[in-house]
Amino acid sequence: MFVAACAGFVAPAQVRAAGQATIEITTSSGVHAFSVELATTEAERERGLMFRKQLPEGHGMLFDFKQDQPVSFWMHNTYISLDMIFIRGDGRVLRIAENATPMSDNLIPSGGPVRAVLEVIAGTARELNIAPGDRVTGSIFGGE
Repeated sequence: MFVAACAGFVAPAQVRAAGQATIEITTSSGVHAFSVELATTEAERERGLMFRKQLPEGHGMLFDFKQDQPVSFWMHNTYISLDMIFIRGDGRVLRIAENATPMSDNLIPSGGPVRAVLEVIAGTARELNIAPGDRVTGSIFGGE
């Protein structure tokens, strides 16, 4: 099992996500686009959104694990509350952890094998009606 999203201590000046992309989530309320930072290396995934003071609506971080696997996240050194959207390799939402508690070391499991995790500002999943089974599209899910 992989533990990410702020797993371990990384000094604030180190490691920022290298890439940017746009993904879309199709929900019962429509199609919603997100501008995401890509966390594709171990160092980027460990750093996650640690030490950030804000995250604008419509933005997030997409953690790509390259293959489906069970993962767990925590909020260590993360100052803002987040929704974590666990996404299978086929682009379907497996599970959503809403309103993760800032600075908590409690593990938040994926609930099964996932290819990626999207972190967005807390409340986004509820506001946009994002639910398990919704479809996520983007380059790592077979095309944008």
